[in-house]
Amino acid sequence: MANKCGPDTHHVVPNHGGGWDVERGGGERASGHFDRKQDAIDYGRQVSRNQETELRIHNKDGRIGQSDSHGHDPNPPKG
Repeated sequence: MANKCGPDTHHVVPNHGGGWDVERGGGERASGHFDRKQDAIDYGRQVSRNQETELRIHNKDGRIGQSDSHGHDPNPPKG
């Protein structure tokens, strides 16, 4: 499942053959494949933090269920 998002995102997505993939937005191939969703999330968070990207965690139906921001948010919360 190639993501149409830009390169400033990473995605945890279901693999059509089973398991979960971690993909860079706009990328053609997965950077990691995991049997368990939690393992894919852990890896995706590590990669996303290192590369300062947004992480989109998809549900089994492919819809985004959760997002983590590890990038440079253009609208950071005031605080």
